[in-house]
Amino acid sequence: MVVLETLVVVFGIALLGAFAVYVKTRLFPLPESEEPREDVAEYIAMMVSVLYAIVLGLCLVSVWDTRTAASDHAQAEASALHQTYLLADALPEDRREPLRAAARTYADHVVDVEWPLMAARQPLAPEGWRLLEQLRRAGEVGDTATVSQQIAAQEVLAQLGYVDDARRSREAAAEERLSPVLWAGLVLGGFLTLAFMFIFGIHHTRTHVVMVMGLAGFIAFTALLVHQLDEPFGETLGTGPEAFTRYFE
Repeated sequence: MVVLETLVVVFGIALLGAFAVYVKTRLFPLPESEEPREDVAEYIAMMVSVLYAIVLGLCLVSVWDTRTAASDHAQAEASALHQTYLLADALPEDRREPLRAAARTYADHVVDVEWPLMAARQPLAPEGWRLLEQLRRAGEVGDTATVSQQIAAQEVLAQLGYVDDARRSREAAAEERLSPVLWAGLVLGGFLTLAFMFIFGIHHTRTHVVMVMGLAGFIAFTALLVHQLDEPFGETLGTGPEAFTRYFE
């Protein structure tokens, strides 16, 4: 469905560019005395290479790094939580099931509650931190525990420290957005690139239409790509909760 919507938007903008060429040709025809400027194609290619090698490159690197970091944080958090779940076997018998239950509850909360909120760019409630604190309390052992059980309890606390750090990083990644300056450069650069197609004259209308449609469609596609990647936990190109569901089905 998303692919179809993307194609519709790209094709629609390409058709809009073709319509603009038609209107420009009818309302402002090229004078017969003016020499054709077929070398505009080479100029537009230079504009695309310069503009999108810099502005688009910066945009893609920025949003891709944010998405990659979001995926790494989620994987680290889920892995540490799973290690905590496994360490329950080394705790006293009365602490094993409470720790496992607390780990499953935390994972379910992340997948069912927090992930949709992050995908919608909404702030997370403090409930997740309360569940993490419950995890810490569930991993505590008394003085009657054996040495090996106390060592296991210390390892549980260490793993929960990793969960804590990864959770903070995940929340920060969910709030990351592409700089408005880069968005302005991406949109303005695309507009100016298309505008140059109308400043220089091309006598062959078909060539003009094809060039404008191709360039407009390409600009629309790249802008949509950046927009999708700018949602690190979005449904289309964002990171999903598979890291958690893999361990806690």
